[in-house]
Amino acid sequence: MLPVRVFVPFLAFLAFHVAVAAADSEPAARRDVDYLRDIKPILTGHCGQCHGALRQKANLRLDAGVLILKGGDSGEVVEPGDSDASLLLEYILPDGDDPPQMPPEGQGTPLDEKQIALIKAWINAGAKVPQDEEIPADPRKHWSFQPIQRPAIPQTEGKPVDGNPIDAFIQAKHAEHELTARPRARNEILLRRVYLDLIGLPPTREELHQFLADDSPDAYEKVVDRLLESPHYGERWGRHWMDVWRYSDWAGYRAEVRESQPHIWRWRDWIIESLNNDKPYDRMLHEMLAGDELAPGDPDTLRATGFLVRNWYKFNRNVWLEATIEHTSKAFLGITMNCAKCHEHMYDPISQEEYYRFRAIFEPHQIRTDQVPGVLNTKKDGVVRAFDRDLKTATFLLLRGNEKHPVKENPLTPTAPASLSPVNFEIEPVKLSPQEFYPGLREHVQQDHLNYARAALQKSQAALKKLTDQQAAAKPEAESDDKPSPELRDAELNVAAKLVAYNLLQLQSVRARILADLTRYADNRAENVETATLSAAKIEQQAKLAKLEWEYAKADLAVHKARAAEKPDDKKSQAATKKAQDALTKAEKALTAAREKSQEPAGDYSPFGKVYPAESSGRRLALARWITHRDNPLAARVAVNHIWLRHFGEPLVPTVFDFGRNGKSPTHPELLDWLATELVAGGWKMKRLHRLMVTSLTYRMSSMTGDNEQNLAADPDNVYLWRMNSRRLEAEAVRDALLHVCGNLDLTAGGPEIDQAAGQTNFRRSVYFRSAKEKQMLFLELFDQANVNECYRRDESVVPQQALAMINSPLSLSQGRLLASQITKAVGNKPSPDTNELFLTIAFERTLCRQPTDEERTTCRQFLKQQTQLLADSNQLTKFVSGPEVQTKPAEDPAQRARENLVQVLLNHNDFFTIR
Repeated sequence: MLPVRVFVPFLAFLAFHVAVAAADSEPAARRDVDYLRDIKPILTGHCGQCHGALRQKANLRLDAGVLILKGGDSGEVVEPGDSDASLLLEYILPDGDDPPQMPPEGQGTPLDEKQIALIKAWINAGAKVPQDEEIPADPRKHWSFQPIQRPAIPQTEGKPVDGNPIDAFIQAKHAEHELTARPRARNEILLRRVYLDLIGLPPTREELHQFLADDSPDAYEKVVDRLLESPHYGERWGRHWMDVWRYSDWAGYRAEVRESQPHIWRWRDWIIESLNNDKPYDRMLHEMLAGDELAPGDPDTLRATGFLVRNWYKFNRNVWLEATIEHTSKAFLGITMNCAKCHEHMYDPISQEEYYRFRAIFEPHQIRTDQVPGVLNTKKDGVVRAFDRDLKTATFLLLRGNEKHPVKENPLTPTAPASLSPVNFEIEPVKLSPQEFYPGLREHVQQDHLNYARAALQKSQAALKKLTDQQAAAKPEAESDDKPSPELRDAELNVAAKLVAYNLLQLQSVRARILADLTRYADNRAENVETATLSAAKIEQQAKLAKLEWEYAKADLAVHKARAAEKPDDKKSQAATKKAQDALTKAEKALTAAREKSQEPAGDYSPFGKVYPAESSGRRLALARWITHRDNPLAARVAVNHIWLRHFGEPLVPTVFDFGRNGKSPTHPELLDWLATELVAGGWKMKRLHRLMVTSLTYRMSSMTGDNEQNLAADPDNVYLWRMNSRRLEAEAVRDALLHVCGNLDLTAGGPEIDQAAGQTNFRRSVYFRSAKEKQMLFLELFDQANVNECYRRDESVVPQQALAMINSPLSLSQGRLLASQITKAVGNKPSPDTNELFLTIAFERTLCRQPTDEERTTCRQFLKQQTQLLADSNQLTKFVSGPEVQTKPAEDPAQRARENLVQVLLNHNDFFTIR
């Protein structure tokens, strides 16, 4: 039983909540119903799609009180004080067994009894509405759907501000909000910042000293230019764009591919190469959406369509296309088109029909893998790419987004939502050349088939010669049980000879088929097409017959071997003989049938792979050009927002994939539009924009908050950039920096994805490791590696496992010990108090790109002394009995072991993980 002093308050608490519950369950008719609180959310949520700011069926709007009372084509729909006489109730109530008229079937969920009771109570109480309620604006007037106008660069008191145009816009905000900009960051901090931002690697000690010693006025700009020309720039920024574009290596169960495709790493390499070459952003977008229509004969360009390949899904075509629609619109337009799949978009001017018309753009496309030189088997290697397979495939609206309910009587034509851009959507089909729709015509494909056939013939000829020589060299002796019989030797020789005959005909067949292809697909169709076709078909038929003769000879040899091995009263050997004899009978029947068929006129010959459609729809190329047209207001804004985010830590538009009405407004709208126009005016070149951002005074500011209370009070979240934002390194940069500062990062570029399980022992850059569902490196996962399903902006967590990974993982332990060894050799080969000071300086400069403070130096001296004493007495130590094996063993010398531990501490320092 509860004590009285507890029980009495508990009764009071219970009585209060019972009263509240009773009030909540009280019929709506007995309560005061508030329009804004109770009615507006119901009507907006259930009726706003058809009777809101964008669409007004029957000229009726139900998204504002005064407009509800105004009514529509049928007159007033609300009779204040009399719900029974109000048309609105007639619309929302069921008619017997029939559903209500509003919302229409497929366009929303009918109102429940409680909601209807609230509306009745509101009408009966007089249908009171606030007269000052804001009327929702036309969604088409939303800021992001308006044309981009290049704003004037702000001035201070009529004079240009210091720095570049970015600084002018930022300083204008400072003046508006009475903020004081922080001073420039120290040179070593700024150098490390720009290195990590542009190439994802910290500067070496030598690069640090070189920069600090350069007193020229453009010392920093020279560093920026050099970094932008580094091949590591593409690796760093390639990983950023791979986040946005949802890069994923193939995923599946064991060898079964279920999502994405093998060889998609070529798209990753294309991204990195394109960025290093400063390929314009609009051209990159064109190639990703329609490289097969833009440059159908260029395998380097075709790699780009990995953007589409990545969405491939084995089990459901609709899921595949839904992902394509959703992430094409989010990545390039900053619009959540997926919200219009089941009904009209709740916020943006996109109808459900427009969603499916957008889908029609992608409806014909499929995925295939083309051969690469030197490899016939596309499972081993190839160029995986998109192409249009069936131009006649129709697109239907799916009721409520349900694939089981297509509206087949109304096939939809492809186009983009008109309200998002004033640009016309113009489709022009793309004619393909024979080599483009029939890869078997490509020279390297023909040559590889010839090389394979020649190699097979040469191998079989060598085998026949070897067997012949062996039999000729064999001494004639009496037959014995352990010597092959003459019949068996003849059968072996026959198999080898038949294989030679088959391979010879196969080589002739390849040559004849190549000749037939060249005549068939010549620009001016040759007169001897029929002759070449017939010849190729006949030789191919002969080669197939020769193959069956070889297979028959093999079956005959197997019978000879089985009989030779058969033993009386041995059922197992007898069964083997019967099995071999059955196989011989089967081979004989196949050979007989083929011989009979060879007497018939030969048909057509086999092509070297599939022959695809000779025309592409041109729909995806039309979409790419529509997105990047200079009058489209979205693409450039979205692109510069992503770039800004990754330089300054926060985007100009916080909702990076939603520039629609449900997203957030830009914090610096004029700056956003100025940067967007600058990107387009500069030919969509991104390096130019990077340089502009990182050379701004805004970028060079200190990230320290300082003691300016006015700044902290006016802008605690640093929305207006009175200081630089500090931020943690991304997962890949943490691992790469660890290897780089220790001098062991393997800078080999490109190539097939590396097994994610090798991350502790393979020292390549992290961007080259496999990343897919359930196939991610554990070390990278701990530091918030990109979610391959969707990662328009990285998450940033702080969890104990991150510290444990840096302290205990074999990778960090090995690298820390190796770095300590390198520094010790540099300062005198043997640890001593005399060399500790230089050791500390180099260790800080190698790991943190700065010298230690006086306080840090004192602390580190004490640490080295205490650790050396502790490690010298083995009785004070406890040996680890478990844990992963570390390749680099700790030093035997206690003083060197202490240095290793100090380096390990520095690698776990906050400054190592942070871009300051």
